[in-house]
Amino acid sequence: MNKLTYLKENIEISERYELALDRIRQIAAEAELESPYKEFFAKEAEFLLSIMNLFEQIQYGDYENFTLRELEEKNRVLYGELRENYENSYLNPQYAVRNLGEGYGTYLMYLATALRRCIGAAMVQRLTDIVIYSELFIEIYNIFETGENIKKNIHNAIYWFEHDYCEVFLTNSIREMLDESRSVYREIVMEADLSDIRYLYWYGLNITENERKTAELLNTFSEEEIEKMAETYTEGYHRGFVLAKKDLSKKGTVEVRYSAGFERMVRAAVKQFEKMGLKTVIRMAGVDSTPANRQYLYDHRNDHGLFIDKAIVNRKLEVVKNAFEENKELADLMAGPAVIETFGENPFEPVNKAEAVSLTEKQQKLDVFYNNEYIQIYYQYIKGEERSFTIIAYPIAEIGKDYENIFRDTVKINNLDQKLYEKAQKAIIDALDKAEYVRVKGKNGNCTDIKVMMHSIENPEKETNFENCLADVNIPLGEVFTSPVLAGTEGVLNVSEVYLNGLKFENLKINFKDGQTQSFSCDNFKEEEENRKYIQDNLLRFHEKLPIGEFAIGTNTTAYTMANKYDIVYKMPILIVEKMGPHFAVGDTCYSHEEDEQTFNSDGKRIIAKDNEISILRKEDASKAYFGCHTDITIPYDEIGEISAVKKNGEVITIILNGRFVLEGTEELNKGLE
Repeated sequence: MNKLTYLKENIEISERYELALDRIRQIAAEAELESPYKEFFAKEAEFLLSIMNLFEQIQYGDYENFTLRELEEKNRVLYGELRENYENSYLNPQYAVRNLGEGYGTYLMYLATALRRCIGAAMVQRLTDIVIYSELFIEIYNIFETGENIKKNIHNAIYWFEHDYCEVFLTNSIREMLDESRSVYREIVMEADLSDIRYLYWYGLNITENERKTAELLNTFSEEEIEKMAETYTEGYHRGFVLAKKDLSKKGTVEVRYSAGFERMVRAAVKQFEKMGLKTVIRMAGVDSTPANRQYLYDHRNDHGLFIDKAIVNRKLEVVKNAFEENKELADLMAGPAVIETFGENPFEPVNKAEAVSLTEKQQKLDVFYNNEYIQIYYQYIKGEERSFTIIAYPIAEIGKDYENIFRDTVKINNLDQKLYEKAQKAIIDALDKAEYVRVKGKNGNCTDIKVMMHSIENPEKETNFENCLADVNIPLGEVFTSPVLAGTEGVLNVSEVYLNGLKFENLKINFKDGQTQSFSCDNFKEEEENRKYIQDNLLRFHEKLPIGEFAIGTNTTAYTMANKYDIVYKMPILIVEKMGPHFAVGDTCYSHEEDEQTFNSDGKRIIAKDNEISILRKEDASKAYFGCHTDITIPYDEIGEISAVKKNGEVITIILNGRFVLEGTEELNKGLE
């Protein structure tokens, strides 16, 4: 589209753009403020001008003609501040508050952070978004220029910006998630020359060696190998519908999520999904890359604490509800997400900064309320009984010098013999179904000692507590799992080292009573209270306590051995780690929002353990039944002393002893440990 046509079709926003551009040029040239605010606004004005320049380069078609080196330099300019100079950046809460003052520093830090959202907007030609953020920048500059009630007026400007424009941002986000015609990145996947890795820079994401080497490695794979990788992924998705007896033919779209660099696999998957009758949705939020700075993400995780209150939460929920209602036909066609995750990044241990925004207790409750209500609305329009999903994971180059070998071994793990695992896992399930409770004990310094209560099975010939999980919705295969009874479930869960939600927890201990977290600790920080808050915020997600939503035994010993072979256990994703030993999930059950569906194992037995004493409250009040989180905590085999099924008469059936499977019918699983 040429500029004249664009201006005719977008006359109002274009006029606002020109006005904003002129004003920002003035501020960049000579901000009429005293130091240090003069320097802040001049610097951020220059950033906005670079965004506007980027927008026009893409609009006129210049961007696609840049050389690889030119594109790398432009990417460095966009993200260099985060990569190379974060400590001395206004994006850093400590630096912003130290240099701009406690009164204004936090608000201006928020402004600088908000402006970075314009990078993606420029790449996909969303002029409206650029104008909106530019106008906020100008409004706050004008507040400083007038010098009247600066702090109060800045707060009001940000508050009403978030209140009013959530309609634009949330509505666009939901429409993008549902509408195949809004797939802004589909053209890259389906039409770019993927042998020329310049295409990676067309996303506007932070591009590193991880993305480049992934694309380069996949370019060495044969077409047959790529097709097989994609087939494992798409057939896993299809199998999820078949096993749950859900009718995929009623659906018309699938949302594909992936990391930049996997386009060859995604292109093959799009074509395979089309053969299933599904069009692919690829939204902006569905494609990611290596974060430019993970401490930056951690520092800003609670920035909404500057403005969140009940009015904004209610406003956002109203917008979400209206957006889904306006797009309910599209929502009805959505089959669910198909996700390609990555793993292998270097460990990250965050630094807690006093200057970062934190949520008050009241705001924490509002945050939990919003997340729960959003999920309820989501499942109202994308019905749990009709949707499914799949997740698969591959390593990135950051995993180490054996990257290519690890990648190819991961491909093999994703394609293990399903019949062998199905048989061994059935033997485990048959033993567990005889249990009144399961006892899990640690060894080698692991102080885990927990009793997990099982549901009573009335008809053992036709019913079971555990799902026999193969390579469908969670790839790779390798676990049996259930939602345990909470009453009577008690004891301590301990893991020496674990990464959860991208964060490291050292010597994590959680005490459970009646299936809910009672107390918890870790050794990340010197102060006990700081450790407690770290767990409360990042594991319990601001909830006072969480129930055990899942108990499982992972059986993928091949994955465990591979991780130890390359010494990458600490870099493995929870998707694979949960298959590498027994694990407990805190939060919602493994059947959240799908409790009333009939689910069967391949032997025809119906899975009955879908609710616990909390999730069943959904029949009275859904807000009391769901928590909006489900975090798996895995104990590795070498820390497992015993897992046994204890029958009502006291008889013990041992499944794992000293890190090895000892139950008859599971001997084959130990070969993966050799």
